[in-house]
Amino acid sequence: MKKIWMIAYVLITSCSILFGQEKLEIGGAIVIKNSDDPNPVPGTIRWTGTDFQGWNGTKWVSLVSGIAYEGQVEDIDGNVYSTIKIGTQEWMTENLRTTRYRDETPIPNISDNTLWSNANYGAWSWYDNDSSYTQPFGNLYNWYAVNDGRGLCPAGWHVPSDAEWTTLSDFLDGTPVAGGPMKETGTAHWDSPNTGATNSSGFTGLPGGVRSTAGLFLSMGGNGSCWSSSEFDNSTAWYRYLVFSGDDLHRSNNDKKLGFSVRCIRD
Repeated sequence: MKKIWMIAYVLITSCSILFGQEKLEIGGAIVIKNSDDPNPVPGTIRWTGTDFQGWNGTKWVSLVSGIAYEGQVEDIDGNVYSTIKIGTQEWMTENLRTTRYRDETPIPNISDNTLWSNANYGAWSWYDNDSSYTQPFGNLYNWYAVNDGRGLCPAGWHVPSDAEWTTLSDFLDGTPVAGGPMKETGTAHWDSPNTGATNSSGFTGLPGGVRSTAGLFLSMGGNGSCWSSSEFDNSTAWYRYLVFSGDDLHRSNNDKKLGFSVRCIRD
């Protein structure tokens, strides 16, 4: 992968030298992929699935928003996620996509509605049981996967508690307005009008939808719900959710058998 990026960098540099201020026209498609190189050449460009980013020699910087990302973290499946510092916390800027716990144990992938409804153990699914949704929306997990002692997030990371979600919303001026700085801008993934979305925090919240306790898939594009690790009672747990029609970060509790997205936070 490093060789590919080096070649791309040389080609781009050579073109700039040869053509100077002239316009460079290329027929056909140029495919830019994510970089797994921990020390890329300054000027390297990558596509993360949600954002174009350039390496400035120290950090990846969004070529769209100008946000500087803190670093990267890799899960047990080899998926690589950008991270961002927001206040005193460091968050993944993408929804979790792992299919295994930290100890490499597979997490059951349940597509059948009845099995999903009856599961009182950790499980996950793609939205609509369609693997194409995993990028950029991530996977949907029930709360039992969140609470499994084998660890859902990568080493050194965890699913945020209800209190840690509150710390984030407080830093972004409270739940009535915190959603705007957290939501990805535009309507490429969010339903219109995506009210108040600025993504000024770099969190890049996405509307991954929900899997109901009956196994039905709902609200893709309109709702982005993320679990906390905190129980409310024996059958429900706390979570946060963003919506297309407002800039709130909503707090509620609901059935542990629901399928929500997961964002990880550094220990």
